[in-house]
Amino acid sequence: MAYPERFSNLPDYAFPRLRTLLDAHPAGGEPITMTIGEPRHAMPEFVGPILAENLGGFGVYPPNDGTPELLTAIAGWLRRRYDVAMQPDQIMALNGTREGLFNAAIALCPETKSGARPVVLMPNPFYQVYAVAALAVGAEPVYVPATAATGFLPDFAALPADVLNRTAVAYLCSPANPQGAVASAEYWADLLVLAEKHDFIVLADECYAEIYRDTPPPGVLTVAQTVNADPERALSFHSLSKRSNMPGLRSGFVAGGAQNIARIRQLRAFAGAPLPLPIQRVSEAAWNDETHVRASRALYVEKFHLADQVFAGMQGYQPPAAGFFLWLPVADGEEAALRLWKTTGVRVLPGAYLSRDVAGENPGVGYIRVALVAPKEETQRGLTLLRDCLYGQGR
Repeated sequence: MAYPERFSNLPDYAFPRLRTLLDAHPAGGEPITMTIGEPRHAMPEFVGPILAENLGGFGVYPPNDGTPELLTAIAGWLRRRYDVAMQPDQIMALNGTREGLFNAAIALCPETKSGARPVVLMPNPFYQVYAVAALAVGAEPVYVPATAATGFLPDFAALPADVLNRTAVAYLCSPANPQGAVASAEYWADLLVLAEKHDFIVLADECYAEIYRDTPPPGVLTVAQTVNADPERALSFHSLSKRSNMPGLRSGFVAGGAQNIARIRQLRAFAGAPLPLPIQRVSEAAWNDETHVRASRALYVEKFHLADQVFAGMQGYQPPAAGFFLWLPVADGEEAALRLWKTTGVRVLPGAYLSRDVAGENPGVGYIRVALVAPKEETQRGLTLLRDCLYGQGR
């Protein structure tokens, strides 16, 4: 049987690779998982009652694009959070942001750009769906280093003009996964100018935007409105996985120009999977409520401060501005992760598993990603064991 070649060069996904690396070895202590970005704070108390009240909704086909009530709730949140006015035809509900980030490329990336194969830009390291979306549409993925030298955000403007002229889509995650860097309003504005100059669409992955220390990260929609950018120039993606501690709900949205949203909705009508109606009802309540978000954010802030204390004075430690990952420097991420597991039972992710080799270099090789999603006491124990094992006791 013949299979397509477009995905033949994809590496194994990060977590199967990690299991291959670690699982043949016994843990050196009680296992502490700090690998996956799966929030472990309490979900909102209203989830159960709303699901119970709407169980009958599993017996009907749900609205493809989101119920009017859900779209209104999302629009209200966007107005409160970002001071932007979005109409229902500028929003579509998603099965989490991953579905939307993939399908947006399918719906919006042209077959050719400037008479050649289109380019899809993405940071390196990056959320892996960006690369598979590029390959699915036959585009050339271009991995742009997001290292300490660039403030852990990609310098798209430094790319050659011929690459930018072929660019159809640029992905950007802010706050960044895995580094925790935040794109400033100036960064977003410069990127929108670049997108206008070279005629590409910015897909802004902002799913970590509600987890921050003190200052809310600016959003691409706010900046686009401020600089009077073409409303079709950018799309913003958000979910309830991180904001509301409900990764299993698989609920999010995309918002932006009505023409772009119409094309994504058209794809959903033929090939997508809408959210079940009871899930839409829970989502509506979650976007309308800030109390649970503030409570969860306060717990993350405590863990930010805890990490700052544990790694105080450590050379190369960069306190994350937002998100819930630490991006810690090591000599070799795989070696460090294996040694840490065999010595302490703490499980972390090698940075190379989130990056690609470009010109013989992988910007993630010298890092490990550490998720601050567990309760505070478990997080403190894990970070202390990690520090003592990899950086020397009592630093």
